[in-house]
Amino acid sequence: MKDLIEKIAAEFETFKSDAELQTEKGNKAAGTRARKSSLELEKFLKEFRKLSLVESKK
Repeated sequence: MKDLIEKIAAEFETFKSDAELQTEKGNKAAGTRARKSSLELEKFLKEFRKLSLVESKK
């Protein structure tokens, strides 16, 4: 689970930097990367939710 949290944190940092580039400098490619990162974050967060439920039942 700790590994998953590290993946979420790293992916969020990638998303954050690309989203800032898009909003501050109008970088369209960064916007595309930010959208891709948001999809990865969604997968990681769904996996976290599943693991969290399993851990809470122990």
